[in-house]
Amino acid sequence: MSQTFKFKDEQDLARFVQERVDPVFITGGQTRGVDLEYDRVDMTGLSGIVDYEPGALTMVAKAGTTLQNVEEVLKAEGQQLAFEPTILNTALGTSGASTIGGVFATNASGTRRIQAGAARDFLLGVRYVDGHGNVIKNGGRVMKNVTGYDIVKLMAGSWGTLGLLSEVSFKVLPMPAAQATLVVSGINADVAVDVMTASLNTAFDVNGVAYDIAAQCAYVRLEGFEQSVKYRTKSLIDTLAVDREIAVLENDDSAAAWSNIRLLTAISNQSGDLWKISVRPTDGPEIVQKLSLASGIMDWSGGLIWAKMDAGKTARDILGDISGHAINLSAKTGLKFSNANPALAHLQGAIRKKFDPKGIFNPSIMG
Repeated sequence: MSQTFKFKDEQDLARFVQERVDPVFITGGQTRGVDLEYDRVDMTGLSGIVDYEPGALTMVAKAGTTLQNVEEVLKAEGQQLAFEPTILNTALGTSGASTIGGVFATNASGTRRIQAGAARDFLLGVRYVDGHGNVIKNGGRVMKNVTGYDIVKLMAGSWGTLGLLSEVSFKVLPMPAAQATLVVSGINADVAVDVMTASLNTAFDVNGVAYDIAAQCAYVRLEGFEQSVKYRTKSLIDTLAVDREIAVLENDDSAAAWSNIRLLTAISNQSGDLWKISVRPTDGPEIVQKLSLASGIMDWSGGLIWAKMDAGKTARDILGDISGHAINLSAKTGLKFSNANPALAHLQGAIRKKFDPKGIFNPSIMG
């Protein structure tokens, strides 16, 4: 029977790793569906905001701090995580609450990535325990820091395979004063990609474009100062000149629409495995047609597709000869990547061996 180990002190965590010889499964809020059959290291014991400087747009938090806690503290100061990480537990049917360490460990990046960048682009510094049981610090707590090898970026998206993140420092941005969303209804995926791509190619600073397959609605978001948003909204409507009426959602209504996209509400009550499919935006409609998708979310102008699929599907079944990659996020035994490059796989293996020589951190999770 597996055991769960929970530490409130970084040094205790380091001593545990030094003595450990068997594999462990590293967990945060346990919202992402993976469930390896090993003893668990529960990182939620290392919780709390260590430092927050609104004027400097930086925050330092222990890895087990909940995402909700971080966002509530930021909101009180009119600030936000600009990369707005997608929240998967509703779509995956899991309980728990996402942690800030888990957000960066998985490089969880949402709709605004197309403009603001990914989670890793906001990560300034990390503290972690490596496979030797050493406490390592890399990066810093300010936006301008140069500290040698950029291990910070390497840790982002490593899914706990290189070390146990104990603390993260990251930059934040102000919340917009106003926002508006154009809603273009009654269009198929091909037209939606044309609308979204055309919107991004304007000078109107669009920072969100998504398409709800079932509702046949494309959403285009603009944010900023109130008068600027109003001007850009009108100008964008005139520029698109689509042969149908465009509705406009403002402020709270706009935020609610994007909250549903962030939570993947459109597919949350469906059965099947949750797939994250990344392709060129122009290939998005072909994926929708090939898979006969009646529902799902196309984000990033069609370059990111969230969909529920029947159990047993493989990445190659989904992609065929379309260039890209697909990940089954419902796979209990780990992520299932497609288009594995042998040279890349060798490099990943060498890095993992260097950081985790005993091979104890989340083995097989990125197989």
